[in-house]
Amino acid sequence: MNTIKKMPVQELGYGFIKDLPKGKDEYYLRNQQNRSGIQYRSLTSLEIEILVRNGNTSDNWNKILVSNAFNPELVKNCSFFGLIRIGNLEANCLCFSDLVVPVGIYNSTIISADFGNNVAIHNVNYLSHYIIGNEVIITNVNEIVTTNHSKFGNGIIKKGEDESVRIWIELCNENTGRKVLPFNGMTAGDAYLWTRNRQDATLQKKFISLTEKRFDNKLGYYGKVGDRTVIKNCKIIKDVWVGSDAYLKGANKIKNVTINSSPEARTQIGEGCELVNGVIGFGCRIFYGIKAVRFVLSDHSQLKYGARLINSFLGPNATISCCEVLNSLIFPAHEQHHNNSFLCAALVMGQSNIAAGSTLGSNHNSRGADGEVIMGRGFWPGLCVSIKHNSVFSSFTLLNKGDYNYELNIPIPFSLISNDPLKDELIVMPGYWFLYNFYALARNAWKYIDRDKRNKKLPLFEYDYLAPDSVNELIQARKTIAAAVANAHLMATKKSKPLSDEQLITLGENLLATKTKKEIDALSVFADGFENSKRKTRLIKCYDAYHMFEKMIFMYGMESLISSINAKEGKNTINNIKNIVVNYNEAAWVNLGGQLIPQKSVHTLLSKIKYDQIQSWDEIHEFYEVASSKYLDKRKNHALVALEIITKKKLSAITNKQLITWLDNYLVIKADVTDRIQKTRAKDYSNPFRKMVYQNEAEMMAVVGDLKDNGFIKEQQIALKAIELNIAVLKGKLKVK
Repeated sequence: MNTIKKMPVQELGYGFIKDLPKGKDEYYLRNQQNRSGIQYRSLTSLEIEILVRNGNTSDNWNKILVSNAFNPELVKNCSFFGLIRIGNLEANCLCFSDLVVPVGIYNSTIISADFGNNVAIHNVNYLSHYIIGNEVIITNVNEIVTTNHSKFGNGIIKKGEDESVRIWIELCNENTGRKVLPFNGMTAGDAYLWTRNRQDATLQKKFISLTEKRFDNKLGYYGKVGDRTVIKNCKIIKDVWVGSDAYLKGANKIKNVTINSSPEARTQIGEGCELVNGVIGFGCRIFYGIKAVRFVLSDHSQLKYGARLINSFLGPNATISCCEVLNSLIFPAHEQHHNNSFLCAALVMGQSNIAAGSTLGSNHNSRGADGEVIMGRGFWPGLCVSIKHNSVFSSFTLLNKGDYNYELNIPIPFSLISNDPLKDELIVMPGYWFLYNFYALARNAWKYIDRDKRNKKLPLFEYDYLAPDSVNELIQARKTIAAAVANAHLMATKKSKPLSDEQLITLGENLLATKTKKEIDALSVFADGFENSKRKTRLIKCYDAYHMFEKMIFMYGMESLISSINAKEGKNTINNIKNIVVNYNEAAWVNLGGQLIPQKSVHTLLSKIKYDQIQSWDEIHEFYEVASSKYLDKRKNHALVALEIITKKKLSAITNKQLITWLDNYLVIKADVTDRIQKTRAKDYSNPFRKMVYQNEAEMMAVVGDLKDNGFIKEQQIALKAIELNIAVLKGKLKVK
């Protein structure tokens, strides 16, 4: 049986806070929240008479306070309960897009609320305990109400509440073992730190404490609607804090949510949406029937076309439409557009694109807890891919269409993963992106920078395919390939003498340096530990990948070296290089929510949190900003370390002749990369199967554009010419002894 309570109508709009602090009335928090600066006064007898004549009622006309520019003729057919404060009402219309409404309050039930200047409130069935800003439009809304225990999507509990009502977000794993408390301002880096190190109970308690300290537990905060916000044709808005300049139209239900919005980054929520227990960042777009429950949506991200986002964190500049995403922590620049794709129990480290038919879901057929998957930066599964949890993928892994029925651990970046059903083998092609699709790889890096819509580009996200995280993987991958080639050589020559791991790597490096491509490709190269099965994992294109990885690492290092040389123009080049101090203590790096930070610095941060040297999330965010300010220098140092590793030469011992050779080699590699970018795109214009849908060349150009007009390719070619000129100048300053 439903429990229906009764209360005297005289109490409606009063007693919002039951347990008041000594010397405070029930409006003390409301007064703190209302920063409009409007000076209120009581109604005059004439104003009351006009209000009554216009069909308005109030439980107590003395409880309605207004500004000096209040016009009672603009309030009609309303019922007022509790303390009501109304700003200026002037005989104007507010116009937004095609919506034009007169200023005033009409046909609404208002309970204990404040209104700014020149609002337009029309046909609101129930508006309770809200502070409404200036020039706000609210029209045709069933319910907009705040309860006295509102948390606005933050994972806190109020005074007297039981712990069971606290909202958690269960990220990365369905078994709740990595759950975090959402809060307004939470970043992907925050969520990543919190989901890791679960064995450290003290650190985990500190994260909870930092979140609770961010808010107080007082009862009685009002909801707010910021200046110039428009809310129309919505059904239920309950316990929602809305920033300025937001636009809400046709939403079914929004409950316990913070909606950040500003004049520079306006958030919009459209038809049929249902949002419960979440935080929405600045500049977001949420449209057309989406469902989001227990979520954080970061700045400038989008949910569209019936998407479902549950127990998940979506990073900045990301888009999810149509599909279903559960229990996932997603870093910036994620794309997932197709109705039949599914992502669950995942850590997605950014710059990913999930294709149609991809079912990346946790398995429910194991004896233990549900699994999870870690997808490195740039992870792309192809059409109709399914994987088994647990799995881990290094940066820029591409999965070919297929069902992967065993757990995968792919340590080699930029690889194409495939099944060979005839031989029943897993096929790994290291370096696929470099060898066959450099255009997409390079353009995506450019695209993500161009699409970063944050007004303040902090923290500094890394979008380049060559960066400390991916280059470290390339360095290690060359060792993995070398060891696998050595094993294949030993098998082919029937030499069974056991070798240590280091001996295998050394042998493989020698083979790859001295043997021809034909000889290496003739070997059957297999790797261990890539798949949790008895079938073999075959590595292909090992010779090409091994040498291409070397070129990419060398290019990465040389770009930093040339940058250092250019920064000290006019001085003795060789001496300047020899005086560079290369720090090997920051070799390991962490992708902290799209921002790359040396692992050593992250450990220091965690230690400071654990031992109370950091007292707030704001201080952690300051750490991110400081790390961003140091990133380019630390990245440059990392690149120089990589250069010494790949060349096996110390900068302190470099000669003029050696530097000239390096510059020449670098220019050859850059020219090759630029050529590969152009050629991989040109395939789309020369392949007969690409061309066959067009009647002639002219129609193809009209549809897809002329290759010669490709802006990205033009940029790469212009950049190459600038590099050629710069290197010519540098070589001119060097004298070979």
